[in-house]
Amino acid sequence: MNGLEAIIAARALLADITPLRQDCGRICGGACCAPDEDGQGGMLLFPGEEALYDPLPEGFAITADDAVMPGARLITCAGQCSRCERPLSCRLFPLLPTRKGCKMDRRAWAVCPLMEWGKSGLSQDFVQAVKKAGEILYASPACADLLDAIHQFNDHLSQF
Repeated sequence: MNGLEAIIAARALLADITPLRQDCGRICGGACCAPDEDGQGGMLLFPGEEALYDPLPEGFAITADDAVMPGARLITCAGQCSRCERPLSCRLFPLLPTRKGCKMDRRAWAVCPLMEWGKSGLSQDFVQAVKKAGEILYASPACADLLDAIHQFNDHLSQF
């Protein structure tokens, strides 16, 4: 499976399954989607996912960001968008697939109030969907490289 096929399949798994049985963005005011006051923030696009945003929907912006991986791209929206427009990183958040399942994404501590409850505080249907999405994504070398880079970035964050 190539990267874009993996992304489309993973996005489909998470099309209607969310971390909570309600819109968790209402709890944090969509903090994970909108840039902060310094223009920082957004969600990483998986390699090739940018093609799904051509043309770019109104209210969205894509910028370069090499913090996690050279050549990576971030997408932001105005803070509200339809679920079908959300990138894969948004659909996975605040979880991060691993090679053997999934875990809480340390990058979420800055914006996600769900972090303090861990996976047990999330819908178990969501947790299982993220695990399955991870299996699909790790079958694509490009997607696996990005996930591995995110894990390395998170490991670096844990030193602080």
